Amino acid sequence: MDAPRRHFLQYAALAAGGIALPGAYARPAGTSYPFSLGVASGSPLPDSVLLWTRILNDPLNAAATPPVAFSVRWEVAHDQAFTRIAARGTASALPALAHSVHVDVRGLEPARWYWYRFMLGEAVSPAGRTRTAPAPESMPAALKLAVASCQHWEFGSYAAHRHIAAAAPDLVAFLGDYIYEWGPYQLAHPASAVRTAESFSLAEYRARYAQYKSDPDLQGAHLAAPWIVTWDDHEVANDYAGERDERLDAGFALRRAAAYQAFYEHMPLRLVLARPGEYAGMRMYQRYDWGRLARFHVLDDRQYRATHACAPAGRGGSSSVTRACAALRDPGRSMLGRAQEGWLAEGFTSSKARWNLIAQQTPMAQSSQVPVHKTADGRFWNDGWDGYPVARQRLFEALGKSGAANPVVLAGDVHTFYASDLLGDFNRPSSRRNPVIATEFCGTSVTSGSRPQARTLQYLEMNPHTKYGRSDKRGFMLMDVTPDKTTTVFVGLDDVRIAQSGKATLASFEVANGKAGARQV
Repeated sequence: MDAPRRHFLQYAALAAGGIALPGAYARPAGTSYPFSLGVASGSPLPDSVLLWTRILNDPLNAAATPPVAFSVRWEVAHDQAFTRIAARGTASALPALAHSVHVDVRGLEPARWYWYRFMLGEAVSPAGRTRTAPAPESMPAALKLAVASCQHWEFGSYAAHRHIAAAAPDLVAFLGDYIYEWGPYQLAHPASAVRTAESFSLAEYRARYAQYKSDPDLQGAHLAAPWIVTWDDHEVANDYAGERDERLDAGFALRRAAAYQAFYEHMPLRLVLARPGEYAGMRMYQRYDWGRLARFHVLDDRQYRATHACAPAGRGGSSSVTRACAALRDPGRSMLGRAQEGWLAEGFTSSKARWNLIAQQTPMAQSSQVPVHKTADGRFWNDGWDGYPVARQRLFEALGKSGAANPVVLAGDVHTFYASDLLGDFNRPSSRRNPVIATEFCGTSVTSGSRPQARTLQYLEMNPHTKYGRSDKRGFMLMDVTPDKTTTVFVGLDDVRIAQSGKATLASFEVANGKAGARQV
């Protein structure tokens, strides 16, 4: 174990115990501190990592930061004391981008840990820990990955992020619903939710991100490791599809563009726009290689999807449908859009990775809400992949044709831990003629609520390809990926309302190299 990693593990263990620490978490007192939202890193490549911060003196009052450009200094070092500098420079924090700073640091060494920080005047940001991806042709011995999603401010503390930081992962994958679009703008997690103050404008989405990113435990998880991120619906509005929301608002495209810009302004993400300044078409799907060990296919299942199948008259958004809904069989409907489908198929075909990790928003496994005794049976939530079964089948076919090794689907959205086998025909048991195509692990939410566990147990009975389900716990997934196997641990909090909540392992699963399907251990 290298010295920086050993030092950080000691540091994270103290943080998990609630002990105040100097250095990385230290900040000057007072409200004029410009790094009130912390720092972050992400999108790691073998020679590069993306660094992020936002200059904001008061998370609840953007007007307290003067509307002028700031020249922000940054440093990347081999050590936490910043005595051995690997790279340094300056970046502009522009008011047009909410004074956010994105630095794509190039020329770094592969598979190396680094420390980074920002400086403005005499103010120094917290020091974050980041790393580069391994060299393209290397076979790393292991990858430690934390996976999280769905962190509604109104429904609990961010204790899960404290435990993610303490685990000292190599990488964090966040699968959507980083913010929710409603709730009072306040810096304390409330005892109960109040549905008010919905975000519609760019200023309101910026304020929402500032609220969420003020949380010290979320900041700590960003300090711990680089993140790869994608969005789901609540970064914009509940259950939207393409340019259609629940309200059927004629101006929704403008709202979505504002929300997309705010997302970029607050994420350690490389910006890909079709045309400069047009955030309405910001490309979210991405691909990251972890040497020859793993390839991440990071998807966007919101921006390009067809509208919901058989939606009730007079509104958009989700509903439950039966197989009598003809739109479910329409080959023209897509969850990802045809361009992204083609990009994903090419990524499967070109992958040399031992493991292909499909990081996306919502479960792919069929989940009927009623018993299925014959082909025509079933009732399905049309916001998930069950609402786009032909598109799901195309994805499975592309995966099978590609020969991509060991596909594992990662999901969130439904605030429930699930371990499932993905089959070409979910209505028949797995067999040589109906083999397990891939394994899927769905993580529960960081905070957001779910259905009673008794109902989830009924879902398991009605959907035997799903081997495990737990909806009464909040938490995250922790994965260890090696050349021989992938181990996934479902980590549940004792009490999401308590910031110092303990945690417990709820279940663990292994997927062996060359053998699809999860085995509980």
